[in-house]
Amino acid sequence: MIKTDLLIIGAGPTGLFAVFEAGLLKLKCHLIDSLPMPGGQCAEIYPKKPIYDIPSHPEILAGELIEKLETQIAPFQPGYTLGESAVSIERTPDDQFIVTTDQGTQHQAPVVAIAGGLGTFEARKPPLTNLDKFEKNGVDYIIKDPERYRDKKVVIAGGGDSALDWTIFLEKLASSVTLIHRRNEFRGALDSVDKVQELKNQGRIQLLTPAEVTELHGETVLQQITVNQEGKLHQIDCDHLIPLFGLTPKLGPIANWGLEIEKNAIKVDNSLDYQTNIPGIYAIGDVNTYPGKLKLILCGFHEATLMCQSAFKRIHPEKRNVLKYTTVSGVSGFDGSVKEAAKSTIKSIE
Repeated sequence: MIKTDLLIIGAGPTGLFAVFEAGLLKLKCHLIDSLPMPGGQCAEIYPKKPIYDIPSHPEILAGELIEKLETQIAPFQPGYTLGESAVSIERTPDDQFIVTTDQGTQHQAPVVAIAGGLGTFEARKPPLTNLDKFEKNGVDYIIKDPERYRDKKVVIAGGGDSALDWTIFLEKLASSVTLIHRRNEFRGALDSVDKVQELKNQGRIQLLTPAEVTELHGETVLQQITVNQEGKLHQIDCDHLIPLFGLTPKLGPIANWGLEIEKNAIKVDNSLDYQTNIPGIYAIGDVNTYPGKLKLILCGFHEATLMCQSAFKRIHPEKRNVLKYTTVSGVSGFDGSVKEAAKSTIKSIE
């Protein structure tokens, strides 16, 4: 039985940052994740994707963000159960939670924070008859290593942030980039839309709207696609087609834990601490929902901070916090070491 103060289900950015905030409050953390390494989607799906909305970082790669978060929480020595999925939870008579994984590993904690991101997911695929023939032979749904596309002819299909961001990024690597979207309007950030339009105006990418990919061609690997643009069919030479139509998320076993669910997300009380309908179980990051919810890493960090404050009060109702600054006191880990940290706050425990 693994015992801890705060059990975090999900080791993505939000889950990792929760370790830091909990550590400042002297709460020991343990994380469970179905992936074999920390980082969630940032590490597994798009480690080389640039992220632009992390404070103090005009641009940071997703994988680099995870590395920095791991460095930040290292003084607090979190525990990990990786490559295993949390499948069941039960409350004990003494108000503890027992969480068991699909491998039978049991964890005990007075507080559980679900930071599972989008949960388990699969890519939304375009309705093309011979799509399966070219999967891994030219059709990719996830970009793990951008170098794979260096000096290649790349076609990206989609109209959201991922399609726009990867168009901007891969234009620097690929021999040609074509972005295809079935509508003239995009769903992504306005700044990204402007950048893509500027690349088109400069002749650095091809932008086809409204248009759809209708056929794939090639003997053993993808060589060409057919595009329908306003009723006119034409062919484009193509080494890689990257359909970025989003992911279909599933909560998995967590959906059967008695939590209040709305549109495949866990409802929480955002007026105070992001607690679920079950006292002692919280949900933070993309896995939760509440009025005005934004699925941003930045928002997940905020939710993790308030969740940890509530968790501390639940675990230590007899203690209170006094505000101090890490710029003065540093960050003291559980091994007694002190790491300098700038511009964040620490609560010392009386």
